[in-house]
Amino acid sequence: MNKLFTAAVAAISLLAIAPAAQAAAQVKVGVLTCTVEPGIGLIIASSKDMSCSFHRDGHKTEHYDGNIKKLGIDIGVTGATEIVWLVFSGSSTKYGPGSLAGTYVGGSAEATVGVGLGGNFLVGGSNKGYALQPWSIQGQVGLNYSVAFAGLTLN
Repeated sequence: MNKLFTAAVAAISLLAIAPAAQAAAQVKVGVLTCTVEPGIGLIIASSKDMSCSFHRDGHKTEHYDGNIKKLGIDIGVTGATEIVWLVFSGSSTKYGPGSLAGTYVGGSAEATVGVGLGGNFLVGGSNKGYALQPWSIQGQVGLNYSVAFAGLTLN
């Protein structure tokens, strides 16, 4: 299990390197917090529903429903998971209520034995103008290992 944990941490580190350079050219819009339903990884794919809240300083909190799908290695069972992303947009992108709705794609890595860690970096949304970057490590409970391409839909 130690190798499993090491592999997940390495994958999360790789996910964090590319976004750092991209974030320099973008503006932080707010923080998106999502609660992902418990689920089972079906070896090469999974799909889990989620509910999210988006907070921008000085603005009313927005609520989104969504679904996160993974394609790659995804084995195991997880309980409810909390994911928190910093939301960035291009400096010329105009943000309005509901602007985060849309489809995001990117990478995901996680490992769980009891309590686990994970990270997801996703780009997309309206006009493909938003980047969701890990604010902190994803927290979850269960027994799971996943390194996969991820797709997120927010409504």
